[in-house]
Amino acid sequence: MHGMALSSVVATSEAAREAVGRHHSRRKGPGQCRSVNVQFVAAPVSVVWSLVRRFDRPQEYKQFVRGCALREGDGGVGSVREVEVASGLPASSSTERLDALDDERHVMSFSIVGGDHRLRNYRATTSLHGAADGKAGTVVVESYVVDVPPGNTEEDTVAFVDTIVRCNLRSLACVAEGIAGAGDR
Repeated sequence: MHGMALSSVVATSEAAREAVGRHHSRRKGPGQCRSVNVQFVAAPVSVVWSLVRRFDRPQEYKQFVRGCALREGDGGVGSVREVEVASGLPASSSTERLDALDDERHVMSFSIVGGDHRLRNYRATTSLHGAADGKAGTVVVESYVVDVPPGNTEEDTVAFVDTIVRCNLRSLACVAEGIAGAGDR
């Protein structure tokens, strides 16, 4: 796991700890790597979730996404989106399927099912949790499992994917905090 320790930032309730264990303990298979990243967001869960749950609008906070169009579905589970990736990355598009969307538990999972990149069998889960110790805010936990591309090491793959995930999580924090701050005015 990278970033903060989960136990220090996730709400201390048994239910929250159980949810993190359930959603972010996916085992990696042979030839795969995995990672878990954590980001504190100084905004309510409702504000952060309003951004994360929009499978059809990842560009609202993911800075490496230039555009997105739904190819199948209405944005619910089973929907497939075509993501246009920003220039400068070793890809121009990614095809992704929404595997889970739980508005009550604030959990979203998706898989990459195609595209012109080397991330095969990529599966990610994002969950939101109220902050611990009476802090106002949200703890976002994002985990993934992906195949290590031929010619790459596990460490190189984790470093590459973690860089993108962390940038997206920091961007999510900035956007959500901006929305929450605008509501205070």
